[in-house]
Amino acid sequence: IDPGKSGGLAWSNGRWTCADAMPDTDTDLVEQLRLIEIAARIDDAPLIAYVEKVGGFVGKGQPGSAMFKFGFGCGVIEGALRALKIQTVYVRPQEWTKHFSLGTAASCATKTIWKQKLRAEAQRRFPQLKITLATSDALLILVYAQAQEK
Repeated sequence: IDPGKSGGLAWSNGRWTCADAMPDTDTDLVEQLRLIEIAARIDDAPLIAYVEKVGGFVGKGQPGSAMFKFGFGCGVIEGALRALKIQTVYVRPQEWTKHFSLGTAASCATKTIWKQKLRAEAQRRFPQLKITLATSDALLILVYAQAQEK
């Protein structure tokens, strides 16, 4: 899970992989996580959520209300995962991005260039999916998670 309004969710059951932009409402997010949990139970598959561990800073020039809203959204994710009894692993962005040997965000001239680099890597790994900036990080977190679980 890549938290935030511009983040996304990615999941796999070993046979197929899916990714979606972060749902528009908290209710939709909880419902989507519940459906993923039900599908895992039906498949008798282990279910572990890897969630990007984020700080409260949302960017230069952003009001405090944006940080509050972001933190609240992260709390909704954590609460839903706990309520559904889904094992959760938090992973720092520096940790999961290092797995792909793409350099760092700081090594890119702009944040946009860095995000496009991550999107290109996700597209390379999932050519059958339509990768967006909203789903690319979630898919790469999924790849990282799968490598950790082997």
